[in-house]
Amino acid sequence: MTPLPTQRTLTLDDFDYHLPEELIAQHPAAERRASRLLHVQPSALHDLMFPAVLDLLQLNDCLVVNDTRVIKARLFGKKATGGAVEILLDRLIDANHAYAMVRASKSPQPGSFIDVEGHAVEVLGRDPERGDQYHLRFGSEILPLLDAHGSVPLPPYISHEADDDDERRYQTVYADASKPGAVAAPTAGLHFDDALLAAIQAKGVTLVKVTLHVGAGTFAPVRVTNIAEHKMHSEWFSVPQDAVDAILKAKARGGRCVAVGTTSMRSLESAAAGGGLRAATGDTSIFITPGFKFNAVDALITNFHLPKSTLMMLISAFAGMERVRSAYAHAVAQRYRFFSYGDAMFLEKKLNDTEI
Repeated sequence: MTPLPTQRTLTLDDFDYHLPEELIAQHPAAERRASRLLHVQPSALHDLMFPAVLDLLQLNDCLVVNDTRVIKARLFGKKATGGAVEILLDRLIDANHAYAMVRASKSPQPGSFIDVEGHAVEVLGRDPERGDQYHLRFGSEILPLLDAHGSVPLPPYISHEADDDDERRYQTVYADASKPGAVAAPTAGLHFDDALLAAIQAKGVTLVKVTLHVGAGTFAPVRVTNIAEHKMHSEWFSVPQDAVDAILKAKARGGRCVAVGTTSMRSLESAAAGGGLRAATGDTSIFITPGFKFNAVDALITNFHLPKSTLMMLISAFAGMERVRSAYAHAVAQRYRFFSYGDAMFLEKKLNDTEI
């Protein structure tokens, strides 16, 4: 890694690190709670197993999870010429419309049709606000089609095709069947099972649910050197009033707001963008980088993220760049498992704004 920045523009290289390929987890742990947990404190690192999160959470804390449900967002079809097409949905607009990435030998033209198992999908054109994505209109409702013919859209760094085990494990146990829309799992939540969640609540920790439909943009590489020039894709989120009430009540009792995953954090900080946490629903393209002022979240449970990713920037903003670099170097040396099916961290917020 390069030396820490002082008073200069942050670049992509500031969020790079060396990761041996064999540390990229290709399959989940045998049991959800069987992953390791690195507790990252301001002045110390502790190697734990994930159930130790029960000890790290305190009476009156609130644990905030993202209850979005992952959809089978990958479809395969054919053009009128017979050419193969792969569709990866990024966002459901309504029952029959979606934004998607489309892979084919030649870019599909507006007005053309793709056949997916006998269902016609019309290409309406590219959406200028969403880069390379297409606006598609489905001749039948999208969700039943995905359930019948779609597959789980595993991240590109996982080499095997999705199977029945992935359908079960690439989904949190608290995913709400009435809230489908994510095309990538909020992976920090994959470590929790029902028994652990029950034990956490029995301790006096409040479980709070928000929703953010994770888009495929979460895997999109940052293609600019100056990170200030990067533009995030928007994602739909909701922080309901009951979640706000529970969080404010917990803080009033001296508890902390502990976000499970960067998606929960992005939802909460979007809702607290004015300085105080309020109920909010809509689109967010919040981009959290060092220097960001956090108004809602006090601690973060998260997996290990890709080098040079926006999520590395987010956790560096939250815990401090120097602390994150040390934690990642330790995790590599101790052979932690990385990315979606990998191990987790419990990050304490940096002590003050002067901490790098």
